[in-house]
Amino acid sequence: MLQDALDIVDRHCALIVIDVQPDFMPGGPLACADGDAILPGLTQLLGERRFAHVVATQDWHPPRHVSFASQHAGHAPFDTLDLYGEPQTLWPDHCVQNTAGAQLHPEIDWAPVDLIVRKGSDPRVDSYSAFRHNLGPEGTRPTTGLAGWLREREVETVHVCGLARDVCVLWSAEDAVAAGFRTRFLWPLTRPVTHDTDAATRQRLTRLGVEIIGA
Repeated sequence: MLQDALDIVDRHCALIVIDVQPDFMPGGPLACADGDAILPGLTQLLGERRFAHVVATQDWHPPRHVSFASQHAGHAPFDTLDLYGEPQTLWPDHCVQNTAGAQLHPEIDWAPVDLIVRKGSDPRVDSYSAFRHNLGPEGTRPTTGLAGWLREREVETVHVCGLARDVCVLWSAEDAVAAGFRTRFLWPLTRPVTHDTDAATRQRLTRLGVEIIGA
């Protein structure tokens, strides 16, 4: 079903691959459930060169990032605290700049990628979405510049996949809709932090009018 649905892609379509990095794979510090299961399908999709435009995002945190539980005394990973007036999940240290776990996954041939968007590099601000950073101390969500890059190339539809389904891929889909792009969510090429969130993720996507492909 996924491959059949993708036969309609054209020069106005882009693929956005979110955070396919070793630290999000089984055995990594922030492992997604069966995260490595998306690698064969993603390899096939990239190898088919269906998309005129391919973007990859890369979580790229400095040491001592504000989202790391290790930086908050008395807190453990997956605790939540208030940060700039919004709830912030505290994560295990992950995707630290220039570490092996932060690299784009070595089993994937990334040659088709036109643009790499690195996010989370501001030590004060977390960054889930490919399009906008999380709320910062100034009370805004600064853009990554991706929406403008896509518009310059006359992209109208984006297809999102990667990790994690219930965090960075979901936020990217939400922001893609807000930016005016038709948005398609490639469900089989995503995995969540926990499958317990799958029903809520589907509901959020459906309310936004995101097309869920291959679910």
